[in-house]
Amino acid sequence: MRKVYLDHGATTPVREEVAKVVAEYMTQKYGNASSIHAFGREARAAVEKARAQVAGLLNARAEEVFFTGGGTEANNLAITGAVLANSGKGRHIITSAVEHHAVLDTCRNLQRQGYDLTVLPVDGHGLVNVEDLKKAITPATILISIMHANNEVGTIEPLEEIGRLAREHGIIFHTDAVQSFGKLHIDVEKMNIDLLAGSGHKIYAPKGIGFLYVRKGVRIAPLHFGGGQEGGLRPGTENVAGIAGLGLAAELAGREMEKEAERQARLRDLLVNGLLERIPHARLNGHPKLRLASNAHLSFEFVEGESLLLSLDMKGIAASSGSACTSGSPEPSHVLVAMGIRPELARGAVRMTLGRDTAEEDINYVLEVFPEAVKRLRAMSPLYPGGKKECGECVWQN
Repeated sequence: MRKVYLDHGATTPVREEVAKVVAEYMTQKYGNASSIHAFGREARAAVEKARAQVAGLLNARAEEVFFTGGGTEANNLAITGAVLANSGKGRHIITSAVEHHAVLDTCRNLQRQGYDLTVLPVDGHGLVNVEDLKKAITPATILISIMHANNEVGTIEPLEEIGRLAREHGIIFHTDAVQSFGKLHIDVEKMNIDLLAGSGHKIYAPKGIGFLYVRKGVRIAPLHFGGGQEGGLRPGTENVAGIAGLGLAAELAGREMEKEAERQARLRDLLVNGLLERIPHARLNGHPKLRLASNAHLSFEFVEGESLLLSLDMKGIAASSGSACTSGSPEPSHVLVAMGIRPELARGAVRMTLGRDTAEEDINYVLEVFPEAVKRLRAMSPLYPGGKKECGECVWQN
C-alpha cells in the first residue's frame, strides 16, 4: 500500500542534512554554550551561526533573534512580554478571530487579568479587513497581533498594510509566522514587524526548537527567570543541537523557497481541482489565491471529517482536520466558524498540506482513493440525499 504524508502543516520530517548536524552536536560537539572552554566555545559558535542564519531569512540582525522551545512559547513570550513591559502606555490589545490558540489563549489570559481585548472578525476567506483594524485602534492600544498565514486554511494576511498602520500609530506589531517562515518571503523592515514567532519542526528541523524576533528597541519582559541566556529573555541551557538544526533548515529553506513554492502550488491545484471535479457537495476553504502553496483545505458535506481521516489513513494517506494542537476536539474549528462556514461543512473539513517530498504520483493516488472514501461514508449517512446537485459554495479559482 502506498504511503502518502499530507500533514506537513502539523510537522515535517527532519531533513537528512539537518539530522546530521543535530546528531553531531548531540554526540561530538556537546558542550554547554555558556562554558568558556573549547567545548563551550564550539557550542556558542554554533548558536551564533544559527542566529545569523535565521535572521538572514527575515532581513533582521542576528542580535534580534532569540531562541525558544518552539512557536507556542515564542508567541506567549512576545504577547505577554510586550504587554507587561508596556502596560504603562495602555491596556488594549487587538488580535483576530482566526489566530492559533497560542495567540488567542494568551490574549484571553491577559483579558482575564484586566486588559482590554478586541478580536477582529474576518471575511469568508479568512482575511482581516484593515479598515476594521483602523476602527479598533484606540489611544490605549499597545499591541496588534495578526498571524502571517493561517495554520488551518492557509490564507495569507495583509501584513504590510497592517504593519504600516501599527507603525503610524506607534503600536507594537506581532505576527505568528509559524506556518509562513521558510515558505513565504518575510522582510521585517518592509513589513514593519516588531515581534515574530517561528518554529523549527515546520521547516524540517527538530521539534522543540523555535525563535522569537524582537526588533531592537522594543521592550518585552521575560516570563521565566534563572539565567542570562538569550539576553535574559529565555533563561536556561540552550538546546544547541536543535538550534544548529534550525539554523541550517532556515538556510536551506531560503535557498529553495521560490522553486519549491512553485512546485507545491502546481501539485496543490492538481489536488484541489481534481477533488472538486470528482466529489459533489465540496468546497475549498480559505482564499483561492492568497494562500500558502502547500495548503489544500476542503469541506465535504454529509461527511464527518474524523471518519474521513480514518478512512484515508486505512489507505495510507495522512491528513488532518485542522490544527494539530486541537485535534480530538468535538467542536468545529474556530477558524471556519469565524469565516462563516456552516457547522455541518466545518465538521466535514480536511486539511492536506504538501511538503518537499510530495510527488505527483502521491496526488494521483489521493485522487483515486479520496472520492471512494467520501462515497462510502455518504452511503451510510441518513442526511445524504444521493445523486449530484448544484452547490453554490463549491468554488475554486486558479
